[in-house]
Amino acid sequence: MTQTGPIRISVLGSTGSIGTQVLDVVKRLGPERVVVTGLGAQRNVDLLVQQVLEFRPRIVCIGDESLLGNVTAELGGSGIEVCAGPSGFDELAVQPDADRIVISVAGTPGLSPTLRAIEAGKDVALASKEVLVAAGHLVMDAVAKHGVALLPIDSEHSAIFQCLNGEDRRSIEKILLTASGGAFRDKAKTELVNVTAEQALAHPTWKMGKKVTVDSATLMNKGLEIIEAKWLFGVEADRIQVVIHPTSIVHSMVRYADGSIIAQLGLPDMRLPIQYALLYPERVDTQLPRLDILKAGPLEFRDVNLDKFECLGLAMEAARVGGTLAVVMNAADEVAVDLFLKGRIGYLDIPDVVRRAMESHVSQPSPSLDEICEVDAQARRITLELATRS
Repeated sequence: MTQTGPIRISVLGSTGSIGTQVLDVVKRLGPERVVVTGLGAQRNVDLLVQQVLEFRPRIVCIGDESLLGNVTAELGGSGIEVCAGPSGFDELAVQPDADRIVISVAGTPGLSPTLRAIEAGKDVALASKEVLVAAGHLVMDAVAKHGVALLPIDSEHSAIFQCLNGEDRRSIEKILLTASGGAFRDKAKTELVNVTAEQALAHPTWKMGKKVTVDSATLMNKGLEIIEAKWLFGVEADRIQVVIHPTSIVHSMVRYADGSIIAQLGLPDMRLPIQYALLYPERVDTQLPRLDILKAGPLEFRDVNLDKFECLGLAMEAARVGGTLAVVMNAADEVAVDLFLKGRIGYLDIPDVVRRAMESHVSQPSPSLDEICEVDAQARRITLELATRS
């Protein structure tokens, strides 16, 4: 994978937590290393336009088609092509002048552009968990067929990817996914009955978007990461273990057949795995603070209490069963978390709502993209009905 000249990227989801950090990394690296050729966001017109004027991509997309006129008016006379909607995201994913496509679109809207990018021979830097959770079989089959690189941006999967460099994957004995434990790590389940969204969003070590921060508190994010790791690294779900690691210094580990454990350590800063995914296989100075191992303190690890973290158990079941059950679980969680953030259900209602949605579904093996989208939409409607009846 030899790159001459700067890597040209298109960023789908540029105004979100990951997208803004991607562009921060791009600024730090400079145009001699990375050039932005396309930007896309769902609704945040003001920030998208600000990004476009700074990075001057060739093409920009607004996911909400009703806002196309707003973006066009702001960029009139700039010579920058403007598109909208799902077809616009697909266009961003296949543009000829992009080498690497960053997928940080929230939810299932990232599915189609990911597959289109792979089919167009583009390397993909993936930050959207839902892509592999809902359609891992389709994505990995396409990666194998078209011979492209699928580079994880999630800190845990980036860590595992790095721990596997140069190793025979057949010798993997276990993958150890580390979890901070989220905002309620040190609280008993009985203390969580009346917790608020504001409390759930007070993550102890990471700064992330609202949905993923709540998922971190419930540990649903680790369940999604088990499914991601299963597809990315070709390891059965029962060989992936989640461990609580409060300081978020060890980002994940791999234990091999000889008993050796290889770990990747670093400060809890998403710009580290982002830069690794953008420049892989090259490593250069991140211009970020370094981990001082002498000041890192004890590296503490704890087992996970599945009675307290029920969402993790539900995700482990979806990983075991496979098929469309993972689609339903993911959709139900998105709906439940949104309702919690709006104050319409309680924190402990989240796993209950997800469980009932999963119990209402008979999983279909190896679904097509159309089937995945249909199941996703249906699961969202059913979950909303179930939560409303509660």
